[in-house]
Amino acid sequence: MKPSLQLRIGQSLTMTPQLQQAIRLLQLSSIELQAEIQDVLESNMMLEIDEGETEQPASDASSSNNEESVSSQETTDQSTDMNQENIPDDLPVDSAWEDVYDNSTPYTRGSADNNGYEGFENIDTKEHTLREHLEWQLNLTPVSDTDKIIAMAIIDSLDDDGYLSSSIEDILTTINDIDEVGTEEIEAVLRMIQTMDPVGVGSRDIKECLSIQLKQCPSETPRIEQAQQLVDNYLDMLASHDYNQLMRKMKLNQDELTEVINLIQSMNPRPGNQINETRTEYVVPDVYVKKVKGVWKVDLNTDAIPALRINSVYANMIRRADNSDDNNSLKSHLQEARWFIKSLRSRSETLLRVATCIVERQRAFLEYGEEAMKPLVLHDVAEALGMHESTISRVTTRKYMHTPRGIFELKYFFSSHVSTNYGGACSSTAIRALIKKLIGAETPNKPLSDSKIAAILEDQGINVARRTVAKYREAMAIPPSNERKRLA
Repeated sequence: MKPSLQLRIGQSLTMTPQLQQAIRLLQLSSIELQAEIQDVLESNMMLEIDEGETEQPASDASSSNNEESVSSQETTDQSTDMNQENIPDDLPVDSAWEDVYDNSTPYTRGSADNNGYEGFENIDTKEHTLREHLEWQLNLTPVSDTDKIIAMAIIDSLDDDGYLSSSIEDILTTINDIDEVGTEEIEAVLRMIQTMDPVGVGSRDIKECLSIQLKQCPSETPRIEQAQQLVDNYLDMLASHDYNQLMRKMKLNQDELTEVINLIQSMNPRPGNQINETRTEYVVPDVYVKKVKGVWKVDLNTDAIPALRINSVYANMIRRADNSDDNNSLKSHLQEARWFIKSLRSRSETLLRVATCIVERQRAFLEYGEEAMKPLVLHDVAEALGMHESTISRVTTRKYMHTPRGIFELKYFFSSHVSTNYGGACSSTAIRALIKKLIGAETPNKPLSDSKIAAILEDQGINVARRTVAKYREAMAIPPSNERKRLA
């Protein structure tokens, strides 16, 4: 073959900066979008928050009308000259965003509003750790310098649950620079730490943790002696739910053993967790769903996103025939501002369309709950709206819907389906709700096994294997039947 030149005509989607911006805004959550809008407001002089029209004084009304008519005509002429490329009504957002940008979007903090309120209460909060809590108590305790060093070594060896993760010998090795310190001194300091708040911290195992907490209970607590005896001698039987053996060993009847177990279960097996609190994550709903006169309505949360407009003062400063750097900068800022407003409008319209389609498909869930959830996948919504599945995936990620049944992520309404004996389909969300309902109504001393639950669902026409039931049960953090066994 000899080389030759050929002309080919084809169509391809070009990732223009405007299209890239539209795709990026589409996948941002409400919090991230607020931060993005704040950054754009700070960098683009042409954009400002639309706070509504303000009334003008009557004396200035006549003079301002003439000026407004002239400036409005001039701005219209300028806009015609500057819009070299037409802005389409619908921005295409079906391209693969991963080909251009990284999906990760750093969160930036927005500025305070006019009232000085800077958003959610936990923005400037600091997590209070278990180490800081114990160190604060240690500073209030009159101890020697040597004991304080030993105590800090013990505190550093605690895990998040409050248990001592190192042995006494290992702690002794870490403080080997202190003379005349043995295991007896470390044991004494450890017992002192175990009396601090929270009770049970510094324990080496769950038996010691429960025993320390029971010893802190008042002596007149009912069944306190039997509870201490059970923890010291028969904790393994309690873990295996061997209640008959426990009643024989401790010579208790069923009601008495129930009181003892209830007292033990009132203790905290992980005392460190109540200090190591994680930061609260607040959820801002993007859409609201409510029933009005028998019809489900979907509305955007306009309070979460501020309305933007073009600053008319700066827009009127643009001169048509001026090619100076300042004038070109104003033109560029104006074009970017218009594209940003267009991208925000496209994002809101797409979100509203997708949310409305989801509500139409999942009306039974809004009426009757999780058990009435219908099977739904991204392809179903994409086909109904004439969009690409990637667009639906971006819209439903980290976007939340406020319904009378609670706040849910839009992806919550999508689930796979399981065939039924009647030729229909049942969603996995509905099956999980049925499993949770069956387990909630089971007899405590005879819990339902996974095979029994699968058989009950099969009697209802839902073909689910035992391993599928086990997978759904584990996803809901429900223990197996042998761990759910309780005294009646």
